[in-house]
Amino acid sequence: MSIIVLKLPDVKAEPEDRPEKCPACGYDILQRWGGQTKPLRDPQIKEVVVYRYYCCRCRHTFRDYPDGVDQAQQSQRLRKLAAVCWALGLSYRGIEVIFTAIGFGIDHMTAWRDVQAQAESLRQQRKHQPVRVLGLDGAYVRGWGATQPVLVAVDLGKGEPVAVGYVNEYNPQAVRRWLEPLVKQLGVSVIVTDDLVHYKTVLEKLDVEHQICQFHVRRWVGRTLKELREIVPEEYRKVVDQVKQILSELPPEGSKRLFELWKQIPERRAGRGQPLSPLDQLRYLLLRLSEHWPNYRIFTWQNDVPWTNNGTEQVIGRMKVRSRTVRGYKSQGGMLAGLMVAACRAA
Repeated sequence: MSIIVLKLPDVKAEPEDRPEKCPACGYDILQRWGGQTKPLRDPQIKEVVVYRYYCCRCRHTFRDYPDGVDQAQQSQRLRKLAAVCWALGLSYRGIEVIFTAIGFGIDHMTAWRDVQAQAESLRQQRKHQPVRVLGLDGAYVRGWGATQPVLVAVDLGKGEPVAVGYVNEYNPQAVRRWLEPLVKQLGVSVIVTDDLVHYKTVLEKLDVEHQICQFHVRRWVGRTLKELREIVPEEYRKVVDQVKQILSELPPEGSKRLFELWKQIPERRAGRGQPLSPLDQLRYLLLRLSEHWPNYRIFTWQNDVPWTNNGTEQVIGRMKVRSRTVRGYKSQGGMLAGLMVAACRAA
């Protein structure tokens, strides 16, 4: 049985320490300039004390709030709790009903703002955190009246979503325009994707290492080899078996061995409009595997690179589940919240 532990911000009834310096000029000689009580919406504390301070140099006055409290009527704990409830499947009106029933008294638009604020906070936090290994995958998500193509980037080291782009993965120019500043900003060294050919073209131009998801490769190659073994001449079935073994072992010299097998198969070009013969299909498969071989085995010598892109697909899966529970995202902002909040391991 799984246990989820949620850590919510602590909330204090009054400030425990004096501020160290003026937020306007940084001067450290401050004079307390009165205080007052502030009503608060929070599961435990209904009222807090807020002090004002006066800077003796620039004459700036400012409020000093207790931990977990700011200018908002809600505590940071309650705002985080609203985002958690939304991530776990409640609608905004459902949050309103439950919170009102237990005395917190927030409406559905306040809950919506809490979720958006949490999503933006997560996005800003991850925007400045370096990412060495980035997972990238396209998805089609229900949103604003249609199925929308998006591109999702995930930090595979932490399993956390980093960004979502409203980009079709089959458009390499759009993928590069969206991905290039992200790679530079995060310092990405390796990107893990499925075996879509457009990714290879884009990532070569971005000068990052490219690990192709082994699950996708072994699935389509295994299916293709099974079909070819039934239709190629009998003397070439051993070639099919050798390809299967090489792909299973992933040796460093695999590219050379595949190319040697390619040279053993005679070329028989089909006429224009004619389907490829079984041997031509096998030749094409061998050449493709040989050319892409370095991208299949980066994980064998870089321990922090996963051999599949399952981390990205899991994030996309949680994002899609949330889109169904809300009957489709209503805006791009809602989709971003769905990615950054609903797709997290813990909100």
